[in-house]
Amino acid sequence: MAITVLIADDQAMVRQGFGALLAAQPDISVVGDAPNGKVAVAESARLRPDVVLMDVRMPEMNGLDAARSILGAGFDPPVRVLMLTTFDIDDYVYEALGIGASGFLLKDAPAEELVRAVRVVAAGEALLAPTVTRRLIAEVTTRRAARRAPAPALASLTPREREILELIARGMSNTEIATALFIAEQTVKTHVSKVFTKLDLRDRAQAVVLAYESGLVTPG
Repeated sequence: MAITVLIADDQAMVRQGFGALLAAQPDISVVGDAPNGKVAVAESARLRPDVVLMDVRMPEMNGLDAARSILGAGFDPPVRVLMLTTFDIDDYVYEALGIGASGFLLKDAPAEELVRAVRVVAAGEALLAPTVTRRLIAEVTTRRAARRAPAPALASLTPREREILELIARGMSNTEIATALFIAEQTVKTHVSKVFTKLDLRDRAQAVVLAYESGLVTPG
């Protein structure tokens, strides 16, 4: 089945350009668009797309508030949100990762990166664009270092689970983790599931945020 996508951006040219690019892919179907966050929330409830490409800054309702509403609706299967921004560092995007957005993408990213991003986010496999995402989180957490404190829940993890969490925060997929640790991919999935349960995490994006905020992974 094709991956269904909703594009939310206040610029018509962005919606049309991204829409044409994604619609040209054999495994992706653009089912709708929205000029602001309010419409994005309504259309997400109506269309239940696999992925919403969500601009951060929009009129009436910004992308962060729209993402919070969509992610908090409890859709089954889940609607995943990929934030779009023109800024390398944006506190709104960082906060979006904390509420469960699957990642973010710079609007000037290459076309192939956008297509890959949609596929990765739809699969729920790994955080998008790990190199850029790590830079975002590293810089923002550096600015917030004075408020950072170890998460008590980390003490509940086994040494292997802490290792898995650290590799997730480095942007590695399950397959890459399995290769790095010389274990089966199914074993990695089991560890990841246990980590999410113990730390009450929704997805990999929240795992990355927690790992940096707690100091398990440090910038650089």
